[in-house]
Amino acid sequence: MRRALLLGLAAVCVFAMVAAILTKLTPEPLKESDYLVIGSVATLVSLLVVFLRLVTTSMKGSDVFFKRRRK
Repeated sequence: MRRALLLGLAAVCVFAMVAAILTKLTPEPLKESDYLVIGSVATLVSLLVVFLRLVTTSMKGSDVFFKRRRK
């Protein structure tokens, strides 16, 4: 339970950081479509961080995506 809570908190922090950085980098004046793109990119990055964190920590097998069938 604690691991999932920390992973979710990390994802929220990554989302906020990426959204803040992209808001500062995007030229003014910002339109609604700019906010949509910023939110989409921040969501993509935070989901990628969560996925990579899960693959590198909890799924420590040689074949993460494929499992061999028994004969």
